[in-house]
Amino acid sequence: MRASLVVPTLDEAESIGHVLRTFRQAADAANRTVFAASPIDWEVLVVDGASKDGTAAIAKAEGARVLVETRKGYGRAYRTGFAAAQGEILATADGDATYPVEMIPSLVRRLRDDRLDFVTGNRMAHIHRKAMTTEHRIGNRVLNLTLNLLYHRFLSDLPSGPIEDSQSGFWVFRRDVLDRVHLAQDGMPFSEELKIEVLLRGLRLAEVPIPYGERWGRPKLSSWRDGYRNFVFLLTKRFEVARETVHGRPIAFAHGPDAVPPP
Repeated sequence: MRASLVVPTLDEAESIGHVLRTFRQAADAANRTVFAASPIDWEVLVVDGASKDGTAAIAKAEGARVLVETRKGYGRAYRTGFAAAQGEILATADGDATYPVEMIPSLVRRLRDDRLDFVTGNRMAHIHRKAMTTEHRIGNRVLNLTLNLLYHRFLSDLPSGPIEDSQSGFWVFRRDVLDRVHLAQDGMPFSEELKIEVLLRGLRLAEVPIPYGERWGRPKLSSWRDGYRNFVFLLTKRFEVARETVHGRPIAFAHGPDAVPPP
């Protein structure tokens, strides 16, 4: 089986080498043990936002395939990466060393053993005290509450209960999920959009606790600006969902403008 790790980066020279080496060590160890009967062929894809600190060169030196995406946005980077990735299973992590990339092989096994479609990490379960500012923590709680209130009817049957971290960007999922979900956000609301679409389309989602560490390098997130945009997205998306009964479902990501044409 082939799988792809997609990592968006912007000036992450300080941490990207560590992230990729940590992941590769964990993936190789898993291939010698839990996946020994059927090792996973991992593709590592870094989507770089035209970094000026040598991030792309470091990623290439670590064996990653690098795509330069000059269009801005967290969601834009992931949409570009998903369209280019070749794996049957897709995994994601940030390039700043906050996410536990060493857990990815175990989450792939959870995905397969429990016959899930999508696994998302819950950072709030084991968060380093310096990983988020107070404003960021408050914003996350407000957004989590808003999502669970607005989309309660779609969350009621989740085996793992309500979503506790709507903003997490640590995912492992089957590629065919992209045949079902509509993804249009270029900015930070992409994290919410992907999870909401998975829920809307009746896919099997589980949220698992993960450790979340202090980032390496300068923070790029604006707690209030990005929090406001995410809040507005949750509201507007709920109205769009209601309008689907009149206008029909939007085109799924794998069949839309970001889709990669067959070779």
